[in-house]
Amino acid sequence: MHTEPAPGMPAAPIDFYFDFSSPYSYIASEQIEELGTRVARAIAFHPILLGAVFRISGMRPLTEIPLKGDYSRRDIARSARFAGVAFKMPEVFPISTVQAARACVVLQKLQPELVSGFIHGAFRAYFAEGLDIAKAEALREVLAKCGADVDAVLQATQSAEIKERLKNDVDESIVRGVFGAPYFIVDGEPFWGFDRIPQMERWLTSGPF
Repeated sequence: MHTEPAPGMPAAPIDFYFDFSSPYSYIASEQIEELGTRVARAIAFHPILLGAVFRISGMRPLTEIPLKGDYSRRDIARSARFAGVAFKMPEVFPISTVQAARACVVLQKLQPELVSGFIHGAFRAYFAEGLDIAKAEALREVLAKCGADVDAVLQATQSAEIKERLKNDVDESIVRGVFGAPYFIVDGEPFWGFDRIPQMERWLTSGPF
């Protein structure tokens, strides 16, 4: 449902739901901030865990689905080339992204100015550089490159507060109807898939259609 912001109120951000193990989320992450700039909207980043979402939706990772799996691997690489995004299919796929998502939540709380850089760094490390960000050493490298206090962030990821916050964020995403990634919500209107970004831009610049 499309909702207009109240007069005099700032426009709502574009909610961007993603999983660090989703290649299409990676492609979207390389495009969404440019869209935000063009339409004068902030981006609200929401790391989620597709494993938890799939338990509700009954879906599975595309590469694990018979017939569709072979196609998806071809399509992911082709889509990355079409978008001009560096891509190399990870040797281990999918991976657990719980720790990376928790690190993102920590940065959102303590150093929000580093969040975008961390997200780009984590996605690029996994999908362009072949680093398994489920492993501590790779995640530490990503955190260090974005300027974070690595030890402080990793320590915070083990706190009950951060674990509960991520769980609540995932639960809230499901309540909002998020069933996959990337998933966007703008002014109440949902869009699924990085290839819906042009639709979002038209929606935001010309109104609902």
